[in-house]
Amino acid sequence: MRIYEKYFARQIYLAFIFILFAFSGLFFFFDLINELNTVGHGNYKFGYAVLRVALQTPSRFYEIIPVAALISAIYVFAQMAASSEYTIFRVSGLATGQALRSLLKIGIPIVALTYFIGEVVGPYTDQLSERVRLEALGSAVSTNFASGVWVKDTLGARENGERITRFVNVGELMPDSSISNVRIYEFDPGFRLTNVRIAQSGRYQGNGHWLLKGVTDTELTSIAPPDAHPADALNPVYRAAQTTLPEYSLRSELTPQILSVLLIAPDRMSMFNLFRYIQHLTENRQDTQRYDIALWKKLLYPFAVLVMLVLSLPFAYLHTRAGVVGVKVFGGIMLGMSFQLINTLFSHIGMLTTWPAPMTAATPALIYLVLGFVALKWVDRH
Repeated sequence: MRIYEKYFARQIYLAFIFILFAFSGLFFFFDLINELNTVGHGNYKFGYAVLRVALQTPSRFYEIIPVAALISAIYVFAQMAASSEYTIFRVSGLATGQALRSLLKIGIPIVALTYFIGEVVGPYTDQLSERVRLEALGSAVSTNFASGVWVKDTLGARENGERITRFVNVGELMPDSSISNVRIYEFDPGFRLTNVRIAQSGRYQGNGHWLLKGVTDTELTSIAPPDAHPADALNPVYRAAQTTLPEYSLRSELTPQILSVLLIAPDRMSMFNLFRYIQHLTENRQDTQRYDIALWKKLLYPFAVLVMLVLSLPFAYLHTRAGVVGVKVFGGIMLGMSFQLINTLFSHIGMLTTWPAPMTAATPALIYLVLGFVALKWVDRH
C-alpha cells in the first residue's frame, strides 16, 4: 500500500470498528428487551436470554457491516473535507479514479471478513442460540403445522429398478437433531401407498441412515377385488401385514443439515447448507425460489461493502460550506438504511413475481452502484 492508502485505511478501519460495535450494542439492547418476554418460562432465566442474544451478535455484525463501512468512510472523508486534507491530496495529484481504486483495495479485507462471519461464525452461533433457548424451555422446534414437519424424501432405484417416494412427518425435532413421533408414508412409482412406518424416535447415524426406535411397520400389498366388484383406482383393496421392531435402520436422503433449516432462517444459513437444501428440494420437485434468492444474496451481499465505499467517496468532494460533518454522517446513515430496506423489498418482490434469483439479489447493489458513480462524476465536474 502507498503512504496515503495506509493513512486512509487506518482512519477508515478505526471508524469502522467503533461504528460496528456501537450499532451492535444498540441491536443487542433491543434484542435483549424483545427476549425478556420469554424469561420466566420453564428454566429460561435472564442469563440464558443474555447468552442467546450474545450468540446472535455475529449475525448482527454480518447485517451491519456494509452500513458500518459506508458511515465510517463518509465520516472520515467528511472530516478530511472539513480540514481541507482531501483538497491537499487532490492538489498533490490524487485523481478520482486513483482514489476510487485505493478505496476498493481498502474494502477487500472487510469483504473477506463479511464472508467469514456469514459462512462460518454466524450460522454456527445462530444454531447454538436457538438450541440454548429450546433446551432451557424444554421444547422442540416449533412449526407452522400442528401435525409437525412434512418433508418429501425420494431415494434412488431399488434392486428391481423402482424409485422410492416417501412423505415423512416429524412430530418433533429436538435441538440435538434427534427426532420423535415419526410417520413415514412410502409410495411406489404409481403413487400407490405401499408402506406406513411409525417410530417413537430416531437419530442420524451418518452415511444416509437413521436409526429409528419403537417402530411399527405396516406393509400394504394390493390385491384384486372380489369378482362381484370391479376394480376402482380411487378405492383400492390392500392386504396389510404389520410387524413391530425395537430398532430399524432407515436409508434416507434426509440429513440433520436439511432439517436444520427449521432452526435458522434461510438468509442466516451458510451457502453450503443452502446449496444442499436446494438440491434436496430440486430432486423432490419442490419450489426453491425462496432459497435460491437467499443463496444468491449470501453470495453477493459481502460485495455491498464495495458499493457502499463507492457511495462514500463523493462526500470527500463536498466542502464544509456544503454541510457540516454531522449532516453528512446522517445522510450516510439514511443511505445505508435505505439500501437495507430496498434489499429486503426486492427479496419479497422476487419471491412474489418469480424473478430470476441472481437478478433479484444483484439489483439493489447495482442501483446503488450506479447512484455512486453518478454522484462521483457530478462532484468531480463541479
